[in-house]
Amino acid sequence: MTTSALTARVIMLNSRLRGGGTDTQCLALAQGLTEQGWEVLTAGPDSAPLSAEAPALQALPRFRPLQVAALAGLLRRSRARIVHAHHGDDYWTALLAAQLAQTRPKVVFSRHLAKSPRAAISRRHLFARADAIIAVSDFVRRVLAEGHRDPASPVPERHFRPPCFLDPRKIHVIHTGIDTRRFFPRDRAFTEAARRTLGLKPGETAFGVVGGFDLPVGKGQRIFLRAAREVMRRLPKSSFLLAGTGSMEATLEEDIHHHGLAGRARLLGQQPDPVALHHALDILVHPQIATEAFPSVVLEAHACGRPVIASRLDGIPEAWAPGALGHLVPPGDAGELAATMVGQAEHPSPTEAERTAAHARVAAEASLPVQARKVGDLYRRLMAR
Repeated sequence: MTTSALTARVIMLNSRLRGGGTDTQCLALAQGLTEQGWEVLTAGPDSAPLSAEAPALQALPRFRPLQVAALAGLLRRSRARIVHAHHGDDYWTALLAAQLAQTRPKVVFSRHLAKSPRAAISRRHLFARADAIIAVSDFVRRVLAEGHRDPASPVPERHFRPPCFLDPRKIHVIHTGIDTRRFFPRDRAFTEAARRTLGLKPGETAFGVVGGFDLPVGKGQRIFLRAAREVMRRLPKSSFLLAGTGSMEATLEEDIHHHGLAGRARLLGQQPDPVALHHALDILVHPQIATEAFPSVVLEAHACGRPVIASRLDGIPEAWAPGALGHLVPPGDAGELAATMVGQAEHPSPTEAERTAAHARVAAEASLPVQARKVGDLYRRLMAR
């Protein structure tokens, strides 16, 4: 391993930096690579919500054709060896800029979605021209290489995801990592303080869904509230918390009223401290029924030593497997979800040893240093060609 390989410049292309999962994962990876000796620049907007957190930000214009020219100039000046795009909108920009730059950097795409590109031209040509594609789960790899059908799903986007034209040897499965130095089991005093902040009472079992709830189905919050109605009948000392924001807020408030959950189910909005939120919850529920590539929230809960009940869907089992506390359930089955929630609540909470072991497994398999090391190894192999 040469010094030049360790300190080679990498440009992380991100034209959004608005704060979604892909944006935060992009910046986390940049930090992890920096800690391992890579020189990372970020190419993106200078006035977006996360712009101030982007390492060595190089401002790009918002108009796409101008972005291509600006990125090509940056590649020439910096002589970066790698340009790494994370959003589908940025893939063509990275390819075209790399061709214009003449320095011919290697082009890497990360695919954070369990979907194929909508445009046929992109499915035909986009991934075939990249030097490497990082799939955040094996399920994402299968969607890109083989396609996927689920015609019985109530969610239309699941009915058919066509494959893309690509060399399967270019796809590398590297799971998204989380900061296990931040997400780890805390003591009872921390947990009790977190619960008090959310108004939870001693002896109350707190179930929660963490994630956005945009139309049409969010993260399955409506399934969660249907299950909560049955859970409350069997476990009257229960609370059902929905952390996040989205366009379904009015619908979810109506569901809470319709299911008789007033006073028991609450919309919390976006929570500023996810570590405290995970410790306030007794059980995280991830009842997704739409597409899901690899949910970091499942890793976070397990790293904090919390059990997770999640849908057996797409890349969710891969995110659940390292921690392995809780259960996987069929997606969309409110009755099965309710029975599993009751069963988990009636089961003794994970012991300190079980919480510590779950954190250790997540740290060993899906932490930021592990992800950054794997991505860095891929960069080196590409540069050696």
